[in-house]
This record gives sequence, C-alpha cells and structure tokens, in this order.
Amino acid sequence: MTELLWFLIIGAIAGWLAGQFMKGRGFGLLGDIVVGVIGALLGGWLFGQLGLWPGGGRIGSLIVAFVGAIILLFLVRLIKRR
Repeated sequence: MTELLWFLIIGAIAGWLAGQFMKGRGFGLLGDIVVGVIGALLGGWLFGQLGLWPGGGRIGSLIVAFVGAIILLFLVRLIKRR
C-alpha cells in the first residue's frame, strides 16, 4: 500500500514537472498524476529497452517518470497537430 502511495506521489511530481517544462503550467492534481503515471510506465519501458537506469530509489524513479512524461507530452502534441 505504501509503494502505491509513493508511485502516485512520484507520478504527480513528474507530471507537474513535465507540464512546467513542456507548456509552462501543470494539468491539475489528477491530470499531473495521470501524465506522471503513464510517463513512469513509458519511461520504465524505454529505459529498460535501452539498458539504462539512472539509479535506484525514489530519485531514480522520479527521473524515469519525468523523462517518460516529457516523451508522452511530446507525442500527444505531435498527434494533436495533425
């Protein structure tokens, strides 16, 4: 249960950071959590495919989630432009 809570907290922080980085604001609490959690899954998969890992612990997880969220928002932006 505690790990799920940390996963959601890291997802919220990563989603908020990605929102700040990509468009200058967040998406609200639920939007930030959704972007961060999907970003964490995408980032975890991508880092695994590349054989990379930024380190263990919550900071490493936050980095992976942030990178994944940035990629997610970039892809969403590409799709919306069409």
